[in-house]
Amino acid sequence: MTSQSPDSPPLRQLVLKIHSRCDLLCDHCYVYQHADQSWQSRPTFIRPQTVRSVAARLADHVASRSLESVSVILHGGEPLLVGPARLRDICAELTGALAPLTVLDLRMHTNAVTLNRRHLDVCREFGVRVSVSLDGGRAANDRHRLDRQGRSSYDRVVRGIRLLQEPEYRHLFSGVLCTVDVANDPVAVHDALTELAPPRIDYLLPHSTWDSPPPNPAQAATPYADWLLAVFDRWERQGRPMPVRTFDSVLSTLRGGPPLTEALGLAPSDLAVIETDGTFEQADWLKTAYAGAPETGYDVFRHGFAEFAAHPGVQARQRGVEGVSDTCRRCPVVRSCGGGLYGHRYSSENGFDNPSVFCGDLRSLVEGIADRVTDRSFSPAVLGSAHLSWAQLELNRLLLRRARGQLASEPDWADAWRLLLALDTRPETARHLDAVLAHPYVRTSLQRSLRGPADTARFMSLAAAAALRAGTAATLSWDQPGTRLHLPTWGTYRLQAAGRIEVTVAPDAFRVREGGERDPVWVRLDEGPVSTRWRPLDRLPVQDGPLVDDADPYRDCYPFPVAPPLECGEFAERMARAYELLAKDAPDRHSDPDAFRPVVLTPLAAGSCLVLGTHGFGALGVAVDVTPEEFARELTRIGRRARLTALRETADLHRLGSPAGALLDRSDEALGRRAREEAAAALTALTLLPESELTPTGAVLVARLWSQWSIVRDGS
Repeated sequence: MTSQSPDSPPLRQLVLKIHSRCDLLCDHCYVYQHADQSWQSRPTFIRPQTVRSVAARLADHVASRSLESVSVILHGGEPLLVGPARLRDICAELTGALAPLTVLDLRMHTNAVTLNRRHLDVCREFGVRVSVSLDGGRAANDRHRLDRQGRSSYDRVVRGIRLLQEPEYRHLFSGVLCTVDVANDPVAVHDALTELAPPRIDYLLPHSTWDSPPPNPAQAATPYADWLLAVFDRWERQGRPMPVRTFDSVLSTLRGGPPLTEALGLAPSDLAVIETDGTFEQADWLKTAYAGAPETGYDVFRHGFAEFAAHPGVQARQRGVEGVSDTCRRCPVVRSCGGGLYGHRYSSENGFDNPSVFCGDLRSLVEGIADRVTDRSFSPAVLGSAHLSWAQLELNRLLLRRARGQLASEPDWADAWRLLLALDTRPETARHLDAVLAHPYVRTSLQRSLRGPADTARFMSLAAAAALRAGTAATLSWDQPGTRLHLPTWGTYRLQAAGRIEVTVAPDAFRVREGGERDPVWVRLDEGPVSTRWRPLDRLPVQDGPLVDDADPYRDCYPFPVAPPLECGEFAERMARAYELLAKDAPDRHSDPDAFRPVVLTPLAAGSCLVLGTHGFGALGVAVDVTPEEFARELTRIGRRARLTALRETADLHRLGSPAGALLDRSDEALGRRAREEAAAALTALTLLPESELTPTGAVLVARLWSQWSIVRDGS
């Protein structure tokens, strides 16, 4: 019996078919209208004992892989046809088995034709998020999506969407799924969908293979890319009013992020499908390829998820770039495209060892988006560290303005925002505000708050820290969720308990009033700490010495664990010796405007050496056991990478997705190692690229790298 390797990617998504029939007769449906017709032999709806077996098998998988979350997507056919009572039984069984072990994300994909309040009351009870299939306005939708009597489905679907948008159900609406038909006007389709204000739109290519190519009525070279790019342009003009998963995935991968859909990118598949009879299948869109294509021979009564995950067909979709064809591996957009959806690669001649049947469209789409979003304006940040630091500060200010939108509904935030604005209006206080905003872990907190719930307490403490640094009197109150009140760039105050606090700031002092406390003690920064509850951050006693920040709650942004707050000064003493070595070995470093000067050192777990994290320019993670010699030797090398990373955060250096990105990395890293020949090869390749591949900022960077190479060559 096979088993899943503990090193293989876990399965995190289950498509559970709960009804095998449908009340529509869409002529592009991969379940009923393509090569595989196995639906005819399936039970009409999933039996209770099958659901119990599914829940038990998935619970075993969750426990064995220690999964923090798992998604179950209720699917069909049309899942609503099971009726509200059976739907509730299914959700209850899954929730009972999985909720004690993990975060269960229940979802449903439906045509919404029969969606009613009884269905939605069940969804509300179990938190089932609902996605609705709709192909545009009435004419576009009814081109394919008619019922079994040949009647329009449009009004019934829109009625279901309007019901989902009512206040008690609005949080359940996940988005709209739209299958692309190039015979429909792209802008009209997109406008019809955006008028419904869905929380997300997902444009899907019609399921096709090399044996059964997609429709192309105009015989255009790249009809699907042209269609999607017209939608992208409209979406951009609208100000991107909602996420569009296809576009967001391309935008993410172009900037080095993960793909956001299995249809694009190289992320390993984490999907299983279970049919109404309990059989395990690979992704069910493989039904497009040939009869039996998704079959595995496994079922939930005799097999577990580990055995399913070991199936060769499943593993073929987990091999990343090694799992695509030779043609795809040579393609410059493979990181974004990923060879397209696995099923779209099929031909009877070569199986799945082909590019996608949409190959030309996918490349044109990725390159078209890259051309549209690459910023070709010149950034002075490339000219030196002072310009780069300013650009980083401006980026933090932009992120703070965006975070303000999420914080606006918080009653305490208005006072903090007024304080920040007041500090920013006077030159003598604005520079102190800048000093706090430039702290690298402020960037980390901003990024996380924009991706998830905004950390109101963090931004209240940021405003208090800025006022304290500027010597401006202020009083702010807020709900502090923990017992550690951290003032960025200053230190940590230990509270008696979580709850409502009032922070009063005066020149060189502050006090914290908790609950019913009548006479809190002032902490005076110019006289040393007078309260055992205040722990200030230390600064290395050297020229341009960085802070040793071992307490900021957002310092956990490194690939290695952070060390707990230090109990003695041994780490700081070792770092001071490292800076003495730097001064001895590189006496001109202090006069070099481009030398990397960390503003924050954060102790990491032993063995981590020196690493950068996902934060602003100037923070450096340092292992608690690193020696002064290791620090001095590695600082220059890692400083180069820090500058290049920071520059990329504030400017586009090349057309997104261009091979210039990897060549810049190679040349910069080789110069850091003084590997002259390797650097010359990478820089020459950069120089020979078409002029359009580099932005003006990138072209200046390459020229500067050539100058550095010349110095390395002549000075060696």
